[in-house]
Amino acid sequence: MPRIGGVSIPDNKQILYSLSYIYGIGIALSEKILKATNIDKKKKASELTQQELVSLKDYIEKNFKVEGELKREKMMNIKRLKDVGAWRGLRHIKGLPVRGQRTKTNTRTVRGNVRKTVGSGRKPAATPT
Repeated sequence: MPRIGGVSIPDNKQILYSLSYIYGIGIALSEKILKATNIDKKKKASELTQQELVSLKDYIEKNFKVEGELKREKMMNIKRLKDVGAWRGLRHIKGLPVRGQRTKTNTRTVRGNVRKTVGSGRKPAATPT
């Protein structure tokens, strides 16, 4: 398995799809990278020569933020919003949707699967003594 950007990419897939295993690179960006480095996108990752792998690594490291660097930048942006006290930062702190979605229903992914219905956690009736 070749390693690019600190990630082992799968051998048995086309390089176009293998590059998308790297955080920060999707299919569209993968196509641009392969076009810039003159590598056939139909080639499998295992068929790449050492020279092609080196050119891919160099091009990605020079031109794009991927993996740890991108995650760190994303965390710092969220931390900045929290410190400033911006609305989006407060929504991040509270664990609510940030981009204007409704919250009466459909926020299961952000809040966790918390079901707050009337009859779900009812205690049994007290027994007479």
